[in-house]
Amino acid sequence: MNGASRDLYDRIGDFLFDQRLEPDPANFAFAYHLLADPEGSLARAVHALTDGGVRLTQRDIESLNIDVKPNHDVHAKEHAEGLVAQTQMQVEGFADMVTAIRAETADFGRNLAASAEAISRSAEIRDQHGVALDEVARITAAMLARVRSAEERLENATREASDLREKLEEARDNARRDPLTQLPNRRAFEEAFASKRTAGAAMCIAVCDVDHFKAVNDRFGHAVGDRVLKAIAEALSESCQGHLVTRYGGEEFAILFSGATLEEAREIIEAARLFVQAKRYKLRDSDEPLGEITFSAGLTPVADNEMHQTAFHRADRLLYQAKSGGRNCVQIGLAPDRPSRR
Repeated sequence: MNGASRDLYDRIGDFLFDQRLEPDPANFAFAYHLLADPEGSLARAVHALTDGGVRLTQRDIESLNIDVKPNHDVHAKEHAEGLVAQTQMQVEGFADMVTAIRAETADFGRNLAASAEAISRSAEIRDQHGVALDEVARITAAMLARVRSAEERLENATREASDLREKLEEARDNARRDPLTQLPNRRAFEEAFASKRTAGAAMCIAVCDVDHFKAVNDRFGHAVGDRVLKAIAEALSESCQGHLVTRYGGEEFAILFSGATLEEAREIIEAARLFVQAKRYKLRDSDEPLGEITFSAGLTPVADNEMHQTAFHRADRLLYQAKSGGRNCVQIGLAPDRPSRR
């Protein structure tokens, strides 16, 4: 081990000790990514979280570590989505080309049919070389049949290209949608955030987590847990209409409020929390009550030009505070350098 490697090893140990984190493989890998690239996006996000001497929590590590772990499935998925987009562009170009060819072929076929009809009416006339026009008419009719056959094949190709284009569009949509709840997923959330930020829209982020969800899975099974997640997804979508509700991962949902003040977003998410709390969930087979299902949330406005990761992790820390404070509540925070309106 050379001097630089030994220094990095020592700094990793000091970091874990200072943050009071267990020296397990996941935390060690997190510290390695952080300290090996002190100017990277992970380092900036950690600095924003620990500014003022705040220690990282294990939840912070788990959340932040998503962005730095080598994930071949993610890279493969991104590559596949790129191929889908490229193929879709090629299909659209092909469809446009086939449509243009069909139009030209149809015009040619109509002209050829008119010529064949005119020739057939004058079949008794001989041209100056003595060739019978009825022979020309026969050749023209054969050409016309081939043109009509080509038109049919082009029509089929156009239909197939249209079907393929629809399937590719569906595939691109599925890549941004959670299959269980049918909500947009994390990728859709990040893309919407980037688009809204570019447009200069005012935004707030809420991160919601189902309370005691592990207990539901342990007691009733994952099938019931899935139905609970679908019910929460429907309730959030209904309560937060006009804003982007996503399943961010596991039992965690993220809501992007656009064009809403912090107070307006607070009223919406509070109404959603009360709506979920008031519902009564039962098992389908036995009508056995599941008990009260609730969620906790962290809500924060997004500062101008703020990175997605920074704003999201601030909301996630607020969610952690809501969990620590008793659950079934919304913890509200402010963006840096933004005065309180309350």
